[in-house]
Amino acid sequence: MSVPSSFKLNTGASIPSIGLGTWQAPAGEVQKAVAHALLKAGYTHIDCAWCYGNEEEVGTGLKEAFDNGVKREDIFITTKVWSTYHSRVEEALDKSLKLLGLDYVDLYLMHWPVPLNPNGNHDKFPTKPEGGRDLHEGWDYIKTWKLMEKLLEGGKVKAIGVSNHSVPFLTKLLKETTVVPAVNQIENHPLLPQDDVVALCKENGILVTAYSPLGSTGGPLLKEEKVLKVAEKHGVDVGAVLLNYHVNRGIVVLAKSVTPSRIEANNKLLKLDEEDLEVLGSIYKEKGPQRFITPPWPINFGFPDWKQGGANIFESA
Repeated sequence: MSVPSSFKLNTGASIPSIGLGTWQAPAGEVQKAVAHALLKAGYTHIDCAWCYGNEEEVGTGLKEAFDNGVKREDIFITTKVWSTYHSRVEEALDKSLKLLGLDYVDLYLMHWPVPLNPNGNHDKFPTKPEGGRDLHEGWDYIKTWKLMEKLLEGGKVKAIGVSNHSVPFLTKLLKETTVVPAVNQIENHPLLPQDDVVALCKENGILVTAYSPLGSTGGPLLKEEKVLKVAEKHGVDVGAVLLNYHVNRGIVVLAKSVTPSRIEANNKLLKLDEEDLEVLGSIYKEKGPQRFITPPWPINFGFPDWKQGGANIFESA
């Protein structure tokens, strides 16, 4: 059986199984990366977010591709509502659409289920005078989701979903709302397979999208012995194994790069056998789960101890 180049969302729409990620893409290089991905490397899936601070460049890259024959309807574009805009969802969407130069996005995600003060001392990362994140008291992410549901009526989004939703957050959302998320985008790799989250999503028809498939900044998993052995077995690049680990499990994966040759190499499908998946799936069992994206959310929000296994790189997440 071949490796799928796309998956079906619960809306009936198709989403390409490999997408170009734009988080932490350096300023001045994002436009070229997006244009190259669409015009030269065969990508039809771009993932971005207002919080990344580079949507205007992404939009310029999209325009370059559209001006050179790429059709908007052939490209799947995802963006996200940031935590300081939980009570202003449509305003946030309009900001992103303007920066991207689009009339609609194919998928709109709640970036995190933690609302931050919309009138705080920083548009993205408000803090309290005594330190710590300035939360939007009295607001709940369920309210955010209900505002997102209303966006479906206006045509500016084709589907809505969530990101970084653990089992407790997702369970509550499914109990208290009517529209099932199309996607849950989470950190996922052989050191953090999040099998419980993936299983809950599959039970409810929610497609999982994996970000940081190499283990985030520096690609720590590229040197993992078991990954190297699987790559050697198939005669492929280590990155191809880590990306296709997800696609072979029915998960969409985001590959971030601004290097043309790497962008091209990342968009290659590879069939892994059951033995390969078992080997890759055993890594976290031996070394323990390791999370690399670790925002300093308050403990009372039900997140695990973020300090176990990862540096806090939230300021750029």
